[in-house]
Amino acid sequence: MNFRQELFWDVDPQTIDPDKNASYVIERILDFGNDKEVGWMWQHYDHALIKQVLEKSRVVFPRTRAFWSLLLAT
Repeated sequence: MNFRQELFWDVDPQTIDPDKNASYVIERILDFGNDKEVGWMWQHYDHALIKQVLEKSRVVFPRTRAFWSLLLAT
């Protein structure tokens, strides 16, 4: 996946390894991702990992956490 610069404004998106930096990628997509990026995340990462990142993250916005917690509860 080619990540948008707007999604990863603090680093060069070309240098991100989606597997090594899974938590970082998931956090950014949960907070700022578009439909295509969310779909990619949903297909690429195990849902249990997404839920774990959401629960343990210190940077995900509270509204984002509430929204995704509802979606991942089912």
